[in-house]
Amino acid sequence: MSSELSILALYGLLTVVIIVVQVTLAIPKMGLPYLATPRDEPRELDGVAGRALRCLNNSVIAMALFAPAILILQAKGAFSDTTLLMAQIFLIARVLYVGIYLAGIPWLRTGVWGVGAIATAYLYILAI
Repeated sequence: MSSELSILALYGLLTVVIIVVQVTLAIPKMGLPYLATPRDEPRELDGVAGRALRCLNNSVIAMALFAPAILILQAKGAFSDTTLLMAQIFLIARVLYVGIYLAGIPWLRTGVWGVGAIATAYLYILAI
């Protein structure tokens, strides 16, 4: 398996960790009985639990953008030192993003998000 695909798998694992953290933080706020319902009546999460949910949503979107770029490059046999570097930058940015988001540091979070987004966009440019 290529290093880029390994990075994709690691990002998938990071997303699973975020899910576990988010659920763990939501249980004390909302209660397990509510979380087991269809949640037809939504409740808002605040504080770190709310940030964890928003971080999870953003991470799923980032996965939906990052994964196709990696898979296109794999299908084309176009992996290179540059694609590996961009994938590494993306993963590092996303790991930092999670910690920064949960800590509630807004401007730094936005900057780190931008680094990951630029790395993803560059992967698409390389895939064309």
